[in-house]
Amino acid sequence: MTDPRSVPTRRFFGQPWALVHIFGVETWERFSWYGMQAILLYYMYYTVAQGGLGIPQSTAGGIMGAYAGSVYLSTILAAWISDRVLGAERTLFYSAITVALGHVAMAVLPAGAGLAIGLVLIALGSGGVKSNASAIVGKLYAADDPRRDAGFALYYLGINLGGFLGPLLTGWLQSSFGFHIGFGAAAVGMAFGLVQYWLGRRGLPEVTRQVPNPVGRGRLIAYGVGALAVVGLVALLIALQVLDLDELPVTVTVVSSLAAIMLFAVILSSPKIDATERSRVWAFVPLFIVNVGIWSVYLLSFTLTAEYGNDRTNLDLFGWQMPPAWVQSINPIFILILSSAFAAIWTKLGRRQPSTVVKWVLGFAAVGIAYLLFLPFIGTGAHGTPLLAVAGIILVWTIGELLFSPTGLALTTKLSPRAFTSQMFALYFLSLAVGGAVSGTLAQLYDEQNEGPYFLALGIGTLVLAAVTLAISPWVLRLMRGVR
Repeated sequence: MTDPRSVPTRRFFGQPWALVHIFGVETWERFSWYGMQAILLYYMYYTVAQGGLGIPQSTAGGIMGAYAGSVYLSTILAAWISDRVLGAERTLFYSAITVALGHVAMAVLPAGAGLAIGLVLIALGSGGVKSNASAIVGKLYAADDPRRDAGFALYYLGINLGGFLGPLLTGWLQSSFGFHIGFGAAAVGMAFGLVQYWLGRRGLPEVTRQVPNPVGRGRLIAYGVGALAVVGLVALLIALQVLDLDELPVTVTVVSSLAAIMLFAVILSSPKIDATERSRVWAFVPLFIVNVGIWSVYLLSFTLTAEYGNDRTNLDLFGWQMPPAWVQSINPIFILILSSAFAAIWTKLGRRQPSTVVKWVLGFAAVGIAYLLFLPFIGTGAHGTPLLAVAGIILVWTIGELLFSPTGLALTTKLSPRAFTSQMFALYFLSLAVGGAVSGTLAQLYDEQNEGPYFLALGIGTLVLAAVTLAISPWVLRLMRGVR
């Protein structure tokens, strides 16, 4: 029987027309997410007179890290809801609504209430969009459809297009009219994506609406009560000041780490995997740890870029002062330019390309070198670092990202047991959740007075991580049982 997805229909750049709806919602979601994130740190630590909340800068950096970790942690919940309750398409739709409501809260609610409600909603919704949009793209194609890789490349273009444009608009609006207008632009952008997706979601293939492993009604109610109890407990601890803002990164780190340990135990003890698959899962344990390490220092770069762009970078362009948030658009534009080049290089090299572990080592080394490149500008004072130099450092960071991030996702698919593919991706996202939360703790340690030791420690520490990864690679490769 012919798979209906193989039948020629209306096309979007040669791809199934349904891709335009996923491309659109993801582009606008990334537009709003990166646009909001570009001005979020400033909103937290700028003084009230400047339109901010006056939160201490170190605390604001910790909140950013906890927020980043929570986004990746929520992908696990969203994946479960998709597989057991709603299916990928409806989970994506309701997640997009949640994101939109979060941006509205940031735009219209005052002070700390808007921040708390907005970030919780955006973190939950973004996890749902992130985990389900990619899954739906994959379901647009039959198993043997040769357009799949090109379709994902187009989808990735949408992600970075939104990431590039978002900070440009919200940064300009924030500089010209204030923070809430900037947050409002992010809300409007998400609304555009949501409306476009709502108009086209009926055209998605039926497989995107299927629930692979539905949970019984009784157990679903029990799970819901348990989830509400956990949320209520956390809210109570915050209200009683047992858990304060400075401890949020540690809390997210502990929760994500415990979840990862439990998931590793479930997979490794399962009778559904054979000896080869179990060996490959064991290989993923040290790779999980080093992935936590690299994402801890890499995700820190976004907080540092915001702070350094605002306080230490010369943003004067021929007499015009560039909004600090625009620095956040440099990374996405480099990704847009370089991602196709990297894909062409790996395709050209074919089987002669470096192994995944070697690519990781090279990526880690690039991130470490990027931190060391800050050292020549120590002591140059406020706004003393040239914008071109900061762009160069971000370029090195981006090269590192393109070496370890896509290959990490690819390696996860290679090491996944057939019975636990989704759970292995959950483990990958948990490594990002832990890394994001740890980056919040590292951000709390940053101070302009200790920049030299701080950047030196980050650079040397990351290079040591690269060396350790290289040293253990022969052992890890043996455990991977033929996977490169």
